[in-house]
Amino acid sequence: MLKGIVNAFRVSELRNKLLITIGILVLYRVGAYIPVPGIPFQGMLSAYAAAASGSGALAVLNLFSGGALSRVSVFSLGIMPYITAQIIIQMLQAVVPSLSAMAEEGEAGQRRLTQYTRYLTVALAILSGIGYLFLFTSPLYGITFEGMGIPVWLENTIVVATMVVGAMIIMWLGEVITQRGIGNGMSLIIFVNIMAGFPAALISSVRNSENGWLMTIITLAIIIVVIPFIVYIERGQRRITIQYAKCVVGRRMMGGQATYLPIKVNTAGVVPIIFASAILYLPAQIAVFFPSVGWMTAFANAVSSGWLNWVLSVALIVFFAYFYTAMIFNPDETADMLRKQGGFIPGVRPGKPTAAYIKNVIDHITLPGALFMAVIAVVPSIIFAFTSNSLIQAFGGTSILIMVGVGLDTMSALEGQLKMHNYEGFFK
Repeated sequence: MLKGIVNAFRVSELRNKLLITIGILVLYRVGAYIPVPGIPFQGMLSAYAAAASGSGALAVLNLFSGGALSRVSVFSLGIMPYITAQIIIQMLQAVVPSLSAMAEEGEAGQRRLTQYTRYLTVALAILSGIGYLFLFTSPLYGITFEGMGIPVWLENTIVVATMVVGAMIIMWLGEVITQRGIGNGMSLIIFVNIMAGFPAALISSVRNSENGWLMTIITLAIIIVVIPFIVYIERGQRRITIQYAKCVVGRRMMGGQATYLPIKVNTAGVVPIIFASAILYLPAQIAVFFPSVGWMTAFANAVSSGWLNWVLSVALIVFFAYFYTAMIFNPDETADMLRKQGGFIPGVRPGKPTAAYIKNVIDHITLPGALFMAVIAVVPSIIFAFTSNSLIQAFGGTSILIMVGVGLDTMSALEGQLKMHNYEGFFK
């Protein structure tokens, strides 16, 4: 492990990518502590206390923002507007032919889809910013912004504009990490947000719960035991044997080799967890527009925690596992590529039968992986409902799956870069 990190810093290209990634994540954490204009220090303290002891929906939104929501910072909106925009655009590709054709145009089409995602992120950020303004001034937070010597409507506009600009900066930071750093920027930002809440959750677990030390040790032990199982599923593959036909090229006999087509058990990675979380906590984001409407707040809390949340979490994780796998892995294209290269699956005819065989394998291995993720995500929430342990809430199954998944994806990306430079990587 340490040798791999040392090797990474020996290569100037990798060193620059690592420094860019680390620098951007540090910059993001600094921004999470900068308050919006006009908020008094006492207002920040009351907001932090309200978020820490708030509803399940509010607590999770605060967790995904890395505590920025509780501090009423310029990054209060977090990465959620960008994630929600990506979900909408990707789902529209399945039903809107023009967007589907655009996705198949290659790099030019992807640039246009990225532009649409950014426009939609701005719109969602404006709506969320207005909603959070209502939330901050509601009885839950009770913040009275300090007078700036300007009309109230202009003060409110400045607060919303600041949060929207913060969301745009987060989107830009995530894209810079993806393009010039190591790993997926969006996932790494969520990873850092979750990790930032670990010290506070650990202290709260020890202090506030009965038999705090014992409960905390048991929780940490369970997390340590579960992580290897998550890694096992994340790294698991179904290998389909591929045989290449022999052919004569010039005076040499080519082909005739056997290899395999690796299909991951969890092809979609942590995306189903992130997408399902974004969908489930969308009602909570909408409810902040109407803090005085009791039934809307009750519905948001029911969807964000409790038995309804557990059922919907399982359903959405399984759905997005199949949906996202179908988007990133096309059996027809894979079968066509094998046919052009002279490859075939023993006992299966090239063309459509090969595509049907690959699709059948994907369908069969996706379900166990999706159900495993769903169980890991839901069981800790059920335990929290009976124990109210803050450590379980902050580092339940969803958080652990995201952290382990993002960590493995980032390590794999760094491993690939090291192998390109003929250095020994992290995985033996």
